[in-house]
Amino acid sequence: MTRDWRARMFDPDHARSLLYVTDPRRWPLYPVLPLVRRSRGHEECGCRVDVRGLFGVTGFSATVFLANAFVIPLCFSRLLALPRGSYDSAEALLADGWRVD
Repeated sequence: MTRDWRARMFDPDHARSLLYVTDPRRWPLYPVLPLVRRSRGHEECGCRVDVRGLFGVTGFSATVFLANAFVIPLCFSRLLALPRGSYDSAEALLADGWRVD
């Protein structure tokens, strides 16, 4: 069941995740932000990577790389070889169930 924007606005988990996803300066494991998506007993690990800050490449600000934070390569070509999900915005990323871990 999809929650509308009013419900998300008052959800502290959503607000915290939005703050972190959009501001790499807050990431405790910079340049990687661990994310998790939980549903019906299943848990998926993913990461946001500050691709712009590391490599000067834009277009990845709402991309989740599907890997554990401890195995994310910091080489651009290896990073792009990972499976990933791309979203239109941070809000769309969160609407798909991703949260800061």
